[in-house]
Amino acid sequence: MLPTCDVAPPPPGLRLIAIGASAGGVEALGIVLRALPATCRAAVVVVLHLAPGRSSQLPQLYAERCQLPLREAQDKEPLQAGTVYFAPPDYHLQVEPDGCFSLSQEAPVYFSRPSIDVLLETAAYAYRRAMLAIILTGASADGAAGLARVRQLGGSAWVQDPQRASCGIMPAAALKRAGADRVLDLPQMAASLALLGDGEHK
Repeated sequence: MLPTCDVAPPPPGLRLIAIGASAGGVEALGIVLRALPATCRAAVVVVLHLAPGRSSQLPQLYAERCQLPLREAQDKEPLQAGTVYFAPPDYHLQVEPDGCFSLSQEAPVYFSRPSIDVLLETAAYAYRRAMLAIILTGASADGAAGLARVRQLGGSAWVQDPQRASCGIMPAAALKRAGADRVLDLPQMAASLALLGDGEHK
């Protein structure tokens, strides 16, 4: 495993941040989303595993903790810079080559729909080097294959330190399958994301 570090400056030219989380993810996302500065120029897309049939109140939940506008992603909607999007419950969220979302109800991946792998693999082809993928706490291997694709196509990968995650199964699986550019605990990740929008990282 890579050593943890205090602060990891975001990669230059960043246009998309894709975040995946599962068990323990509600709390972890609260810390990560709070850190995003109002000057962030990347679009942010979040997949959080939710029980099927459960309505999502995630934009409302985080509205007072995030400086960026938040909303649920819609089919055929173009991604906009400086906006946080959440995958709707019971739909896979994909990013098309033209930079628009698409939704599908294909079979669950690791018993989950939305799937982190589906988001990361499709976004990797659309954004390549301009993408940062983040894997947080969770209880399955969802996200590991997607993270490998992101790195294969030139994107960057940050993974929460499994030993400090609420549930370390997901970040450990991601590190085993794909490795990472940085392994960070939540305070380090928040401090790193807070640098988004600084002149040297635009």
